[in-house]
Amino acid sequence: MKTLISTRGRRTPRSAPRSPHRGTTRPGLWAATALAALMCTTGAANAANSPSPFPSPPPAGASAQAEVPAGVTAGVAVFDRRTGAFTEQLNTSAQFRSASVVKLLIALDLLWGRSPDALSAADRARVDTMLRGSDDAAASAFWSANGGGAIVDRMVSRLGLTDTARPPATHPGYWGYTALSARDTVRIYRHLLDSAPAAVRDYLLGNLRQSTRCATDGYDQHFGIAGSFERPWAVKQGWSGFSSGGCTSAASSATPTQAPHSAEAIDLSRPALHTTGVVGAGDRTIVAVLTLHPSGTSYGKAYSDVGRLTRSLNVPGATRPAGTWVGTWGNGVRVRTSTSTTSGAITTLPAGVEVLVRCQKRGQEVSVPPYVNDWWAHLPQYGGYMTNIYLSVLENQVPGVPVC
Repeated sequence: MKTLISTRGRRTPRSAPRSPHRGTTRPGLWAATALAALMCTTGAANAANSPSPFPSPPPAGASAQAEVPAGVTAGVAVFDRRTGAFTEQLNTSAQFRSASVVKLLIALDLLWGRSPDALSAADRARVDTMLRGSDDAAASAFWSANGGGAIVDRMVSRLGLTDTARPPATHPGYWGYTALSARDTVRIYRHLLDSAPAAVRDYLLGNLRQSTRCATDGYDQHFGIAGSFERPWAVKQGWSGFSSGGCTSAASSATPTQAPHSAEAIDLSRPALHTTGVVGAGDRTIVAVLTLHPSGTSYGKAYSDVGRLTRSLNVPGATRPAGTWVGTWGNGVRVRTSTSTTSGAITTLPAGVEVLVRCQKRGQEVSVPPYVNDWWAHLPQYGGYMTNIYLSVLENQVPGVPVC
């Protein structure tokens, strides 16, 4: 069990109104006065981007339609391998810059015509960290060694991809600027699952099943599929255009925060966040969700929007985690091993992200003047606790969430 807390003054709301009940409740997402107080927070608290709790989605087998949050541009494809049919299709041919999703093609190209056992120890280590931790240095090494854009050209021909193209001529070294669509992403996974040699399939999917919460560049990469569904799943995520993504207070994005506009079809400017992979027993369903967000969107806001969109999808074979989704506020909020600020820190949440709360219990009293609270929320997906003071609800306890 873990907790997230920090009571440094930079996250203390200034001029925050007292609760009508007593001076102990935290800012609430639906109260205008509380929102105003949060927006005045010293440092990085940003209530304007704090998402509200999202209602439970329909059961996985029910008819559903992708619910795209306001301001988000999305390409969505969900393919049920058992029936051979799509359960969701939205802008499936639209091209997005791939960000790190192109690492699937880099890995497949590397292993084309050879077994994983033929890789050198160094190359095998690079593949492992490239797929598990989305390591950019490993991808760049393979990109440079194996022909850059020619990797994409070869894989387009081999897999019959229709919307995938090498990066624009203005950015030849930017593998994350490869053009990719949702339907082509499904084709890539279908090849991996159904056509690739068993050794290649098992090796690459085995790495995707071991996706680490914190990527090597400090971004929390367990959004979308990883947050919306229980295991088994295997994921390859992508992000581009954000300045910080949780896990660490500051990290560089895989591609520049602001890229020059190009004459090419893909948008290189707006922040991109993609979740792709397979879900369910027997890798039943392939999910591809590619998104662009308004300029200036925080990572936590985009993370939450992609989560909401993914949870709205009809994904056969998926099991949805139990709990209540709740918005958070503040920067540098920590998830800890127990219900006190002296317990070990597991990770740091992306600012303003939604979290799944399974239960709550009393622990150390935390003070962020004028608010105090001794309730802590258990976050099963992080394996720890965070203080309720940073949850975007009016009460000290989250309504409807049981006591641990």
